[in-house]
Amino acid sequence: MQAPLDAFLRHLVSERRQSERTCDHYQRDLKRFAQSLLNGGESDWSRVDAPLVRRHAAELARSGLTGRSVARHLSAIRRFYRYLIREGMATDNPALDIRPPKSPRRLPRVADVDQLSQLLDDGSDDPLDVRDKAMFELIYSSGLRLAELVALDCHQNIVGEGEVRVIGKGGKERLLPVGRAARQALSAWHGVRPQWAAEGEVALFVSQRGRRISRRSVQDRLARWGLRSGAEQRLHPHLLRHSFASHLLESSGDLRAVQELLGHADIATTQIYTHLDFQHLARVYDDAHPRARRRRKP
Repeated sequence: MQAPLDAFLRHLVSERRQSERTCDHYQRDLKRFAQSLLNGGESDWSRVDAPLVRRHAAELARSGLTGRSVARHLSAIRRFYRYLIREGMATDNPALDIRPPKSPRRLPRVADVDQLSQLLDDGSDDPLDVRDKAMFELIYSSGLRLAELVALDCHQNIVGEGEVRVIGKGGKERLLPVGRAARQALSAWHGVRPQWAAEGEVALFVSQRGRRISRRSVQDRLARWGLRSGAEQRLHPHLLRHSFASHLLESSGDLRAVQELLGHADIATTQIYTHLDFQHLARVYDDAHPRARRRRKP
């Protein structure tokens, strides 16, 4: 079963130009499916039918995966079989009509504006703090994904003084505005970066070893920054991105603009922030409307 899978992964890289991370996800999910088939006595991709795929989806759900995660596995299987059919190694797609279990929709958590302001105003002149503040300000200022942040280069991505160019999912390019506070933090980081960066290193953000910083390091540094600042919730890069989107929508009400800034291909993905915005409006209503105010206990 391994040869068709290897061929499919090569197809993703050479023909579809998928990212290394995307290919890793496909490989992991399909290997899990292959193991499930082998455990059930099936070792031929062409003999897999819908009941076998349905059984695998049920196993994933019983293992604790959410409906969204099961949907990702099914998507990988469907795409794999489209390739097998194209190559003449299968005649139909057994995952075509399999649907994942529904999961309750969870709204992304966001940080309070005042809490974020206090967090980002923290720090010192220590080079680690200078670098971290520049990274966190940039994520919150421009709504960057973690992968987009660590991929930034010094001379290719910073456009002028107030814009940053990023390459998002699917290789799509976005030009994003950079706020005043983030520009100041970046300027401070540029002043100390030469002390850290290895010779010839083009990455904008580098580790103490002088090379491009990893995603894990950014996550760890933000979590530590939050603990040190007394944040009420655990901080992570996507929380800053969610907060960027929610706060921008609260102030502007322009869903389409938020979609473009976030780099969402489908506006339905961005619409989840309208629910967050409604929660904000509901709180304002409860606090301000004379008929909504709760009576104080005597």
